[in-house]
Amino acid sequence: MKLRRVWRRGFVEDPTMLDTMLDVRALRTNGDLPMVVEPRDAGVPIEAAASALHALVDEYLPTHGGVLFRGFKVDGDAAFREFAASFGHSLLTYEFGSTPRSKVAQGVYTSTEYPPHQHIPLHNEQSYTRDWPMKIWFYSVLTAQEGGETPIADSRRIYARLPQDLRERFASKGLMYVRNFGNGFDVPWTQVFNTEDRAEVEAYCRAHRIACEWKDDGELRTRQLCQAVAQHPVTGDWVWFNQAHLFHISNLEPDVRETLLDVVGEEDLPRNVYYGDGSPIEEDALATIRHVLEAEKISFPWQNGDVLMLDNMLAAHARSPFKGPRKVVVAMAQAHGADR
Repeated sequence: MKLRRVWRRGFVEDPTMLDTMLDVRALRTNGDLPMVVEPRDAGVPIEAAASALHALVDEYLPTHGGVLFRGFKVDGDAAFREFAASFGHSLLTYEFGSTPRSKVAQGVYTSTEYPPHQHIPLHNEQSYTRDWPMKIWFYSVLTAQEGGETPIADSRRIYARLPQDLRERFASKGLMYVRNFGNGFDVPWTQVFNTEDRAEVEAYCRAHRIACEWKDDGELRTRQLCQAVAQHPVTGDWVWFNQAHLFHISNLEPDVRETLLDVVGEEDLPRNVYYGDGSPIEEDALATIRHVLEAEKISFPWQNGDVLMLDNMLAAHARSPFKGPRKVVVAMAQAHGADR
């Protein structure tokens, strides 16, 4: 039985056969994140090889944190969605998001729609909440003319590299994220909660331990106490798992920061973060965190058709500035959280 014919039919009669038809290697000579899986036969449909790839993911994702599928044929958003959904978990919707995204298909979204000149620092998806996806996939539909990488980093290494006293302080105090929606400064609450019904917003907040209030101007403010570190439910590894460095006002350019404070004041900033007891986070601590994140960043150029799968707790991701058209779409699955 020829391998090529098996793949063309869209299923695999003997998945163990494919292990000898795939090349698996570390992308970098000085590290094992991400692992790369490539077919020796060019143009193999990724969804047809899914059963063999599942076995490789089971082996490599818990230890390495990320797997890059390269050289497979991915026939558009529908094929990407089918592949992501084949891992056995329903694809998640993007609820209580912090960045603008557009829905491409059921469970598939554009990557963060920030202007191309902006850099998005390393972060674990939705680690600013108490609920997050365990798995996340990125599909490079169209590579940028310049830049546009999706850098990644090992969250275990970030945790280990941070000073112990800083880690312990963040872990013991936790974090309180404060968000003010409206006034044109951030994503509107109707988009974040996918509804225009205040009662639905309030119900969502109650279910997810988010304190919410409607301000006098009719806009929404939320507060949520969240983790700063987390323990992986399968591997037992401790990881740095928060977005304090992104939400804190020190993440803004000095002139933007000053203008916002003048216009709305600290209480009504679009987003900010404090220790869980409401005390301010030291800016030198945040500078240390940003330095470690930058030092652990792993960057590689996308190729058209690449699919990157990450364990969202073990690996953080980012976005580099870019020039020219670029399209990367995202899917997420396997809900987990601090209260599960």
